[in-house]
Amino acid sequence: MPSVTVTLNISPEEYLRYYKGSAKQVLAHTFDGRSVSFPANILQRFLTHEGIQGQFVIEFDSEGHFKSVKAISR
Repeated sequence: MPSVTVTLNISPEEYLRYYKGSAKQVLAHTFDGRSVSFPANILQRFLTHEGIQGQFVIEFDSEGHFKSVKAISR
């Protein structure tokens, strides 16, 4: 199962754009320099008053569809 590791620093105000639907995809860069986009709603459980911050491993199935996300540091 393919996976990527990303570092995110999304402010509460920025995540509100995703929540309201004006933005649906998060674009991030992996540690090895690739760009990856994924649905913003997969991050909702990691939202705090400070926003979403930390390193996350995102797993995709063999067809490139989202499978799971896990925080590895926050």
